[in-house]
This record gives sequence, C-alpha cells and structure tokens, in this order.
Amino acid sequence: MIGSLKLKDKSTFGENTRLVHLGREPDKYYGVVNPPISRSSTILYDSIEAYSDPKTEYRYGRLGTPITKQFEKAMSELEGGYGAIAAPSGQSAITTSLLAFLKAGDHVLIIDSLYPPVRYFCNNMLARYGIDVEYYSAHDDLAARLKPNTAVIYMESPGSATFEIQDVPAIVKLAKSKNIVTIIDNSWAGGYLYKPFDHGVDISLQSCSKYIGGHSDIIMGVSVARDKEHYKPLRAAANDLGVTAGPDDIYLALRGLRTMPLRFKQAQENTMAVLDGIKNHTAIERLFYPALPDDPNHALWKRDFKGANGVFSALIKSTSKDAVCEAVNSLKLIPVGSSWGGYESLLQPQYLEKYRSANPWENKGAMLRFHIGLEDPDDLITDLRCALDKLL
Repeated sequence: MIGSLKLKDKSTFGENTRLVHLGREPDKYYGVVNPPISRSSTILYDSIEAYSDPKTEYRYGRLGTPITKQFEKAMSELEGGYGAIAAPSGQSAITTSLLAFLKAGDHVLIIDSLYPPVRYFCNNMLARYGIDVEYYSAHDDLAARLKPNTAVIYMESPGSATFEIQDVPAIVKLAKSKNIVTIIDNSWAGGYLYKPFDHGVDISLQSCSKYIGGHSDIIMGVSVARDKEHYKPLRAAANDLGVTAGPDDIYLALRGLRTMPLRFKQAQENTMAVLDGIKNHTAIERLFYPALPDDPNHALWKRDFKGANGVFSALIKSTSKDAVCEAVNSLKLIPVGSSWGGYESLLQPQYLEKYRSANPWENKGAMLRFHIGLEDPDDLITDLRCALDKLL
C-alpha cells in the first residue's frame, strides 16, 4: 500500500495528519501524490447493463467525477459529517442548502449579521416563492420567534463584519425540540477551527474561496450534511439545480486543505500582533475580533473554537468620508478588495446600515474590515499607523 491507503482508521490520527491525507488515493493513480484533475462531461460504459445499473458511481460529469467525490469525502471527514456537495461558489452552497429544506409557506429564521448576498437571495428569491423570511440578532431569544411553520434556522458564527458568536448548542437544542433544520455558515472556521456537528447542527457549509483555497484564486463552496437523513435532500437539490464545481477549482481546494492548519496558525499570530500594535490608536473607536479578551463575544468563542483567523473589523471614530478615503488610499500593503482567507492582506469598507434590520446599525464612524495575510506584522503595523495618523 502507498501513502493514504495505510490510514484505514483515520480517527486514530490527529487532525493535521488527516488533513494531509484526506481525499488522496495514490494506489489508484500509480502512486501519484495529488489526485489527477478529472475534466469530463461524458462517462463511457462497456454495456447497456453497466450504464443502467443504479449502483454505477459515475454517470455524468455534472453529477461528479472522481476528483469531485474525493473532495466531498475529504470535507465530510474534516467536518465529521455523512456526505457533502461541492458547489461553484459559497453563495451557491448556501442557496442550495436553503432550497433543500424550504418550501412555499414555510418560515425561516435568518441571522441578521450574515453574508450580505444571502440577504438579497432571501428578500428576492425566497420571498417571491412564498417563504416567510425573518431576521434575528445573534443573542435574541429565538423561542419567542418560532412559528408553527418554522422550518429552518440559519446561522453564521462568527457573523460577518461584527463577528458575533452565536450560542449554537442552545439554538440547536431549541430547534431539535421543534423538528427544525439548522444550517450554519462555517466559512470563518474553515471546518477546522469549529465543528458544528459536534453541537448537533444539521448542515455546515462554507466558501472554499476563503481559507480552504487560501490563495485568492478559486471561487467554490461546499455544503456538508451531518447524517443521511439530511444528505439526501441536499444532494437532490444540488442535482435538480445543476449545482456542480469545476475540477480545477476542486483540485486547488484539495491542495489548500494540506496547508490550512499552518495558515490559520500564522493568520491568528499575525492578527494578534497587528491588533496589539494599533489597538490604542486614538482614531479607532472599537475593534471587532472575538479572540481579543475584551471582546464581548470572547467567552463563547473560547468555549467553542480552537483558534481564530485573520479577519477583524475596526470602527473608525466619526470623521469625514474624504478623510477616511485618503487614509485608506495611502496604505501601501493593504489594498481594497473583496473576500479574505488568502495569503495577502486586504481591506473592505462595510456599509452595515444597508445590511442590518433586526439590529439596525447606528454607528456613525467608518467600519473597515481587514484580512491580515502572511506579510511581516511589523510592516503592516507601520503601514496602518501611518494611515490612521492621517485621521487625527
């Protein structure tokens, strides 16, 4: 046997060891370390009987090829679930998961601090098809918001931009008592820093464009089901909607899994150093990062997560838009860009007054979300301090 095939019982090994080997089957490919990219639409059979056999593993490229199955198996093992679907984007993984468990006439509870494009989907698509969408704040009493037709509770923890940590075990306990499906966006943790299935969540999904890919060069998502009961409707929805991911992106996502623990460790180390270097700057009103001891979400983060990543937000004290633009534009190492989780540092302005309804955003200062990459933290601190000084 070669390489990964020796790990028959992967549960006996540490998670970092398993991540090196998940989704690899070198014995099937003449000892090749990484699984070959399966670019195929058509699958050939040697007989009508083989084509018609319901147990045939590969039928058509859209429904999966060997590399698709290897990635889905790897993600299922990483998250501790039953089965997964690979999607062409994080947004697609989210919308497919919601449509798998919702129908006309249902009521769905959606976390207010979620990835903004999901709000557009809920307000436009779900509402159009007769689904009652209600937003809730991270620490709301959800028992008071449940209705007889509540079918899904959708979580994102930490939440986008403000990084609220939800009490997932408490929400799941409530949902199970009412036979409600729970879905969580686990992108922040990459399936590594946090394990939703350990807390009873039904569906864990994420954007692979973030820390799984790790190099800002893929658009891809994944959704993992905790058990067969939830996997079957998830898979059916993906097939019916034509949801599939391209083989080249899947290859890069599998490759990213190998180094993800190292990148998470460095991201947290760099981010804590940067925050320590700017936390007392008088231009900053507040920092949002649950790993900070004084963050209001720190206790829940420490209870449930085994680490943090490189994403934080800074609320700038109220000043003119022109002054903020001048400061941001002066940064040499932190360009403006969407997404996060790559090797480079980024900044994105947040307009939360447009994206919060359950808990309206009333702060007047500029909200800037940062992703800290793998640059030297001292260089980033110097760059940020020079920019922040322009706001004084």
